[in-house]
Amino acid sequence: MKTNVGGIEKIIRIVVGIALITWVTAFAGPVWAWIGIAPLLTGLFSYCPAYALFGCKSGCCKK
Repeated sequence: MKTNVGGIEKIIRIVVGIALITWVTAFAGPVWAWIGIAPLLTGLFSYCPAYALFGCKSGCCKK
């Protein structure tokens, strides 16, 4: 699989994903915080399906 998520963005996605999942599990956060699974997985795999679908025009993608 080709990667399309760059270095700093990858780190931000992983941190945000872990923070949201921790919030919902440890601190009884709202159910919508489970959306943290998406940035966590896209950060871990360095691949974002939305970028592949719509194209990455921001220049942040790893090519």
